[in-house]
Amino acid sequence: MIDAHVHADTRPYEDFEKMAVAGVDKAVSCAHDPMKMSTSDVVLDHIHRIMENDTKRAANNGLNLYSAIGVHPRSISPDYKIVLDKLPEMLKYKNVVAIGEIGLETGSKLEIEVFKKQLHLAQDMNMKVIVHTPRTNKKEITEITASLIEDNIETNLVQLDHVDRSIIARVLDFEGLLGITVQPQKMTPDEAVNMMDEYGYDKFVLDSDMSSSPSDPLSVPKTVHRLRLAGVESVNIKKVSYNNAADFFTI
Repeated sequence: MIDAHVHADTRPYEDFEKMAVAGVDKAVSCAHDPMKMSTSDVVLDHIHRIMENDTKRAANNGLNLYSAIGVHPRSISPDYKIVLDKLPEMLKYKNVVAIGEIGLETGSKLEIEVFKKQLHLAQDMNMKVIVHTPRTNKKEITEITASLIEDNIETNLVQLDHVDRSIIARVLDFEGLLGITVQPQKMTPDEAVNMMDEYGYDKFVLDSDMSSSPSDPLSVPKTVHRLRLAGVESVNIKKVSYNNAADFFTI
């Protein structure tokens, strides 16, 4: 199984063992906002931890951890341009598979500017991106997010994450992937099963978004279990729990 969106830096060593024992052998760890990003140095230290320290901690437990790096909308430091200038070189690091997690939280002018710059970079480098959708004003902010994606990057490069029924109709035509986040306060395994049953299995990937918020590192295996109990064909289960993410990120 692949967990297509985690925040490994916020989790203890033991969570990686739990995931590996449960059958998760790969995961993608994204940049976010674990602390106040007061300067570019803090952001860069955070990114280097994702690329190096967390990868080693996961590997020691049999979990192959890949990295998505970038400037999260809640992590825009006053000197964020320094981070953006360094991103192209860091994106060449051996385990980096995407720019992310990027996007909008409130839809401010600054967030839009930083988001667009990173979309342009991804397009220029033919790099995959993992895009955030917020909990607050989700439908309204996602409308802005989706429009910016359509105007600034080929949608087949995008994994739009935290998709639920409030936004699915707006983004279903994207050529990339749609992330279903199974996490307390976001979506239960049964709700995820019901949504995939209605909309199919070709465009979805499963993720836990495990972070400092209430999380379950085993949400992907638990959702796979519920899919099996629901009688979903194994080929479709493998699509959403492994193949779609593996093909998208080439991992």
